[in-house]
Amino acid sequence: MNKKVILLGIATLLCFPFFAKEAFPDGTPVSNWFSMYEEVDIHKLGTIYRITDHGVVNDSTLLQTAQIQAIIDKAHANGGGVISIPRGVYLSGALFFRQKTHLHLEEGAVLKGSDDISNFPILPTRIEGRNIDYFAALVNADGLDGFTISGKGTINGNGLRYWKSFWLRRKFNPHCTNLDEMRPRLVFISNSRNVHLTGVRLINSPFWTTHLYKSENVRLSNLYIFAPREPVKAPSSDAVDIDACSNVHITNCKISVNDDAIALKGGKGPHADKDENNGANRNIIIEDCTFGFCHGVLTCGSESIHNRNIIVRRCQVDQAVRLLWLKMRPDTPQNYEYILVEDVTGNANSFLYIKPWTQFFDLQGEETIPLSYASNVTMRNIDLKCNRFFDVTESDQYILSHFTLENLNIQATHPEINRDFIKSFKLKNVKVNGRLIKNVEL
Repeated sequence: MNKKVILLGIATLLCFPFFAKEAFPDGTPVSNWFSMYEEVDIHKLGTIYRITDHGVVNDSTLLQTAQIQAIIDKAHANGGGVISIPRGVYLSGALFFRQKTHLHLEEGAVLKGSDDISNFPILPTRIEGRNIDYFAALVNADGLDGFTISGKGTINGNGLRYWKSFWLRRKFNPHCTNLDEMRPRLVFISNSRNVHLTGVRLINSPFWTTHLYKSENVRLSNLYIFAPREPVKAPSSDAVDIDACSNVHITNCKISVNDDAIALKGGKGPHADKDENNGANRNIIIEDCTFGFCHGVLTCGSESIHNRNIIVRRCQVDQAVRLLWLKMRPDTPQNYEYILVEDVTGNANSFLYIKPWTQFFDLQGEETIPLSYASNVTMRNIDLKCNRFFDVTESDQYILSHFTLENLNIQATHPEINRDFIKSFKLKNVKVNGRLIKNVEL
């Protein structure tokens, strides 16, 4: 065959879109890790330790923390394995997984958290943007490579007693903070990599539901994450808190909680960007998920210093308070950049919400407020009913630039847009209440 014909054929093939490498909003190629993964097969993870074969009994009222922990430790000592929870309800305090140990919950299985805080030891940990001594979570994994939680069962935080105590304390002292009321998280994964949480139900957490800290290559798939807003509100029950992590994939999850659904953390305070315990979140993809009630589908903050290359796509939203919430904390230098929200349908109170966030404001003795930034934010291909379309406030505490709103079909009670305080603001094919807004490029 003629060499020119061969070269022409190769060039033609290379022009087809399926050869194009998918990219993050800043142009960085998306790692193959996001698409090349297998479902968890517990039979490939070592010996299966069914807890009822090792002295644990099905009893929702009997605390069995020590017995379950002994099985985890035994599996670790024997080279690893899967701690399998069979059908039934098993009450436990804090559990600590070791390298090459995994958690599996069979269909009908419930790992139920104790509602007695004394069953969760105080230890060095990470919470609300600080490294402090605080209570362990129900499920803890630190420094692990390849840790998995899988199955069709449930991890139930049993949070009602904690929630009632929180609201009672808040009524007595309106200024009390989240940490003043002693509550454990449901799952805390730190300093780990190649983690996969899949299939299980994560419900009724006393505090944050899933907290990821300084970890990479973490996948959450096919999860059901829930905490109620009535009849007793579950305070600060964030579904997923991503804290100084890279390469996080959240896919095919159903989420409804009484706080933020996906919250990007990373540190707080006027010197937060100088603290080695803090860090940026990079390369996060949230896709094909369904969101019920939540304070924000995607929230940057309230303890966050740098988020870059964040994608939310192909999601359905129902009763969210905000679709995209950028918490601009005046006591912390923040940089939220290269955020893409696309192919979303449903309803929310606010489409885009950007305002100063001053709860628990503390300059720690500094006299000047650090300047923050939000830039290169794109929201496109969205069909949404909302109360307020453009819920954004101007402030000398932050600079907003390079925002693009494209291919939007919005039904809004308050449809107003203020274009004056975003530098380089593009509107293209934006329809509000059936009226096409003139394309704008400022």
